[in-house]
Amino acid sequence: MCGFVGFTNNINDDGTILEKMMDRIVHRGPDSSGKFTDGDIALGFRRLSIIDLSEGDQPMFNEDKTLVLVFNGEIYNFKDLRAELEGAGHTFSNNSDSEVLIHGYEEWGENLVDRLRGMFAFVIYNRVDKTLFGARDMFGIKPFYYTVMNGSFIFGSEIKSFLDHPEFVKELNEDALAHYLSFQYSPTEETFFKNVFKLPPAHCFTFKGGRMTRRRYFRPEFCEKAGVLDYYADKIDETIRESVKAHKIADVEVGSFLSSGIDSSYIAESANVDKTFTVGFESNDGNRYNEIGYAKDFAETIGVENISKVITPAEYWETFPHIQYHMDEPLADPASIALYFVSELASKYVKVVMSGEGADELFGGYRIYQEPITLTAYDKIPFAVRRGVSKLCEHLPQKHGINYLVRRGKTIEERFIGNANIFSKKERNKILKSEKSKSAVSPQILCDKFYKEVADKDTITKMQYLDINMWLMGDILLKADKTSMANSLELRVPFLDRKVMELAQTIPLNCRVNTVTTKLALRKAAEKTLPARTATKDKLGFPVPIREWLKEDKYYNTVKEAFTSEYANLYFDTNELVKLLDRHKSGKEDVSRKIWTVYTFLVWYNEFFVK
Repeated sequence: MCGFVGFTNNINDDGTILEKMMDRIVHRGPDSSGKFTDGDIALGFRRLSIIDLSEGDQPMFNEDKTLVLVFNGEIYNFKDLRAELEGAGHTFSNNSDSEVLIHGYEEWGENLVDRLRGMFAFVIYNRVDKTLFGARDMFGIKPFYYTVMNGSFIFGSEIKSFLDHPEFVKELNEDALAHYLSFQYSPTEETFFKNVFKLPPAHCFTFKGGRMTRRRYFRPEFCEKAGVLDYYADKIDETIRESVKAHKIADVEVGSFLSSGIDSSYIAESANVDKTFTVGFESNDGNRYNEIGYAKDFAETIGVENISKVITPAEYWETFPHIQYHMDEPLADPASIALYFVSELASKYVKVVMSGEGADELFGGYRIYQEPITLTAYDKIPFAVRRGVSKLCEHLPQKHGINYLVRRGKTIEERFIGNANIFSKKERNKILKSEKSKSAVSPQILCDKFYKEVADKDTITKMQYLDINMWLMGDILLKADKTSMANSLELRVPFLDRKVMELAQTIPLNCRVNTVTTKLALRKAAEKTLPARTATKDKLGFPVPIREWLKEDKYYNTVKEAFTSEYANLYFDTNELVKLLDRHKSGKEDVSRKIWTVYTFLVWYNEFFVK
């Protein structure tokens, strides 16, 4: 695991600029560094040594040094690919997975990406025809950012490395702010930095002569096949265990994150690791925000060590700005801070951990997926009547019963934008100041292209497909990569595997979700080796007591100071922000997620544009 930076176009530089860019991401690879420059390109690399510790440094070349590679990630089927390439006459100089990419590109060209099983972002530069070829893995586990400024194509694992390039112009993208307020993350290819973009998951590109061409090389295809629950449980267990085995390949010790739920527990048991890691929060509300007890009991059951940490409110709030700096873009998921602390804890003991990201999206794990099939007497009322009630209720304060009436009068395309739905367009326009921000399209329009791709599918499959294409990359995998790499820790996600996806997209709806529970087939598979209470336990997902803290004077005042700051006044109606904060503190309405979303942006903005 590592990080890379690069840029095209000749600039007057003795290597200092490239070194500064590399230093910005030293946390991604503290073990070693390397760089390559000529008149047309500069490539820099930071390495966290996991496989072939004594070799495998980058940038890496082919035999005649006409191709040069920088690569972030792991290729889990590299031994099979290597054997195939050696059979075709290729000669390897080391035992790393990286070299497979160079020879694979020589042999198969762009079709290399169709053969890769792993998490990756990479570029290969052809020194003969001055072509750059790059790609990102099928789920977007590893990041890839790029921009073109004043003729320079600048790219890398983190946006912050661009800040040291002389052609880079740092400017806020206000369009991203409006979308972020609805999704709690940046949901499009655009980033919060104007003219900086993310390469989407499952895409590869060629850059030559100042022009970029892209194509999508993989798209999830949900095509249900016949089979009963027991059949799919057996197939899942077999496939997950094989995936875990592949993901465990390393020349260093591998650990595992562990919460109280099925996903991380299944991975930890399957991986047979020696150490597991858990965090919880100090709270006045008993064990509601602390899964350490559950995790320790489970770790004892499977005979592994569990190392834990209780996070205090002071630690959480003090570390928050540092974490937002590492995110590159604001992410208002409170669980990202918990993930940072568990990564920090694990990094003291191991270099690699496994985690359970992706199981919910692939196997139907979120409770909201039950909504379309959980019908009540109210659903028998004609839809036109329910739509009218919905429009009336939109003007009332958000409460559980009111929200139900609002949602039941909308189609799935209107009401579901993913697992986070923070501000509607009307609500965000009430607090935004800029007319440019207010003119941004609705969140439903951003989701529309994905809904159209599965227009013929059932409602729950539509929800899963949207989450795989937006929520998974924008929230789940962003925080997984950035918080782990901030602590020089490699995080591996066995559920997000090519073979697991091939199986998951064939599982019938009745083996995914029913009115009683979610992830039916996965839970049935886990029951083979996990205690029943773990296999059937509801998802918590690093619960954080934000709603409690925002009612305490200390943290209320911390947020209020940010809400009334000069830089908040640039983008928001600060009076409306304070009203929001006061409404929550008084107990009139739980708007903690709205408050946290705005506060997160302001903390991030302070890190990158004020400080």
